[in-house]
Amino acid sequence: MSTDFQTAVKKNIARNKRSNAIDRLAAKDERTNLSVLGQAGGLTGEFRRQALEGLIDCGRTDELESIADDPSLPDSLRRRAVEVV
Repeated sequence: MSTDFQTAVKKNIARNKRSNAIDRLAAKDERTNLSVLGQAGGLTGEFRRQALEGLIDCGRTDELESIADDPSLPDSLRRRAVEVV
């Protein structure tokens, strides 16, 4: 797991640093890490949405289809994934 991923999931890290780490994951096209973040139940909705938007920006339809089909995820995340698949 990358340093940026670890930064994004740590709760004792400042909010803006966690957000910047997710942006870096998207910039580096780390789709697996973004997908994990989008589906991680322990993360706040803000970070999960940001990871989902990162996947959208990267054009990662396989991961988005997986999110869209996952009934355990919040409806808002699933709907957003469906919109772009």
